Order: sequence, then structure tokens, then C-alpha cells
Amino acid sequence: MRLLFITATRVGDAVLTTGLLEHLRRAHPGIAATVVCGAPAAPLFRALPGLERLIAIEKRPLGLHYLSLWARLAGTRWDVVADLRRTPLPYALMRGRHYRAPKLPGKHRVIEVAAAMGLTEPPAPTLWLGDADRAAAERLIRPGGPVLAIAPAANWRGKQWRAERFASLAARLTAANGILPNARVAVLAAPAERAQAVPVLESIPAERRIDLVGAAELPVLAACLQRCALFVGNDSGLMHLAAAAGTPTLGLFGPSPEYRYAPWGPHAAVARTRASYRELVDAPGFDHRATDTLMDGLGLDTAAAAAEALWRRMQGKAA
Repeated sequence: MRLLFITATRVGDAVLTTGLLEHLRRAHPGIAATVVCGAPAAPLFRALPGLERLIAIEKRPLGLHYLSLWARLAGTRWDVVADLRRTPLPYALMRGRHYRAPKLPGKHRVIEVAAAMGLTEPPAPTLWLGDADRAAAERLIRPGGPVLAIAPAANWRGKQWRAERFASLAARLTAANGILPNARVAVLAAPAERAQAVPVLESIPAERRIDLVGAAELPVLAACLQRCALFVGNDSGLMHLAAAAGTPTLGLFGPSPEYRYAPWGPHAAVARTRASYRELVDAPGFDHRATDTLMDGLGLDTAAAAAEALWRRMQGKAA
């Protein structure tokens, strides 16, 4: 049997579909999977059991990427096709069962993805990590006490809480009277996002600083996150990666809808700006390409209280 799984181009959206892929894999033991995704998300699927092909696509004008993709897929008979991008491709392929994600705008993306198969209990996002990923993570984060993970960037400026506030939050949470006293702090971001990360890095004492900006591919970063006690970050791919890794995850939200993109799972929580998503994006002159941060309505005290509440809740579950 062969499975064609068409998922997102962005990392966070791709992470949110991984639970359905794992569900399909377990429902069809031995199935050979071809995964189509964006290049940034491709490393997430390299260790998928039963992976036959991994096709990374780059969007092209007028949907021309679909034409070249069809040429690579058309010669195969697909027993199962799961199309989570609602593309025209499945209709031009030899296929058996076809699952297509519906549009459920008011629902979380994980629920929407699960609805493609009519699942009432959405499968949680999952990660496929190898021994090499975990070994690399151990080299990056050595044993030696708890680690607070901070991800201060996002894919557009409006969603980024100010770096100075991340620095202040890290200092508060790792203070002698904080929830993670004297903990090390790992700062994560893509190579191109170093400017947003530098103020946070510079605020951390050298002996407690772990610089993971551009340090590794996603599977290694996921294994690093599994070694962290708590994650705090903007609405981003790294936030979803942390939640999928099982790390207690606090997502910071403003001009993006937490009801749709909150980190998934019982070990996750959200802190958001006083203004709602709609109040921010419906404001006169809003342009996500040009706006400065829209996260100033989230105060340091609010974010710290949310992180502390999540930490206490998770400690209570572990007791």
C-alpha cells in the first residue's frame, strides 16, 4: 500500500498535521508513505517509519509548483491520499481513498486536520526522532540542571514580543526566588532571526547561556526541547515543535488567533495581549508586512504569571 500525505509549507502548520500522519501509519501497518511539504518543514519527516519519498516543494507563481509535482506523482497508484492543503492534485492522480481537510475557521487547526478523516478525538502532533538527533541534542544541552527555553522570534514582526521583555521574563523565572532558580536558558531561533535573539542572549550570564540560534535542524532542536523544563515563545513553528516534544509550552499571542493556533496538548498554555486578535488585525491601516510589534498589550507580569501557573500545574501532575 502507498500513502500520499500532502501537508503544509510552514513549520508550525506542518507540525500540527503530524498526528494525523501517525494515525494513518498505525491504521495501515507497513504502508509506504510519500510526504509532500515545504522545504523548511521537510526535516521533520526524515525519520518517519515507512517513509518512501520526501518531496520538498517551493511555491511558484500561478500554482506552477503543482504541475511539476503532478509529474513526479502521476505514475504511481495511491491507495490513500491525505490532502491537508486542499490542492487540485488528488483529482489528477490514480488513487483510492481520499481524505481532504475541510475548512473549519472557528476550530483549532488540529481539530480541522482530524476532521479530514472524521475523527472526533484529534490525534496529537507527534515527532519522529532518531538516536543521532538525541545524541546531538545531548551535546548541545549537557546534563546539569533544568533549562528554560526561549524563542523570541516569529515569521513576521507583529507577532514578536519585544526581546527586552523576553530577557526580563527569563531573568524573573530563573531568579533565586523564581520557578526555575539559577536555571540555564536556551535561546532558539532561525539563523536569519539572530538580531531578535541577541538582546536575550546578551542578558543571560555566560555560564547559564545556551545559544541554539541556527544551531541545528528541526529534529535536533526537537530533541533539545525535550531536554528543557519549560518553553516560552511567540506563536511560531518552534512553539508548536516544543508542544509536540512534550515540553510544558507557553505561547504568546497577539495578532494571531489562539483559538486556532494555540500550542496543542494538556501541557500547554497561552498568554495574550489585552486586545483580541480581531481588534488588532481589523485596526485601520493594519498591514502585517509593515507593522511593528503588536504585542505590547501583553505585559511582563501577565506573561510571568502564565508561565508560573503552567509550571505549577505541570508540577502538580507530576507529583
